[in-house]
Amino acid sequence: MARCDVCGKSTAYGRNIRHKHSGRWERKAPRTNRTFKANVQNKTLMFQGVSVRIKICTRCLRSSLKTAV
Repeated sequence: MARCDVCGKSTAYGRNIRHKHSGRWERKAPRTNRTFKANVQNKTLMFQGVSVRIKICTRCLRSSLKTAV
């Protein structure tokens, strides 16, 4: 399972609506269950002078790169 070691973001669950769902079709549009996977990457980052390999989501990776500069 994809899980970020920094923020703990993991798989979320929701529904997929197949076609337009406004007007009369609002209750008729078929809905199927689906998963939203976190975009997790394996990265080696420097932490207090030591290189550490962690699983980090792209949102945390962007935030860490912005604060490092």
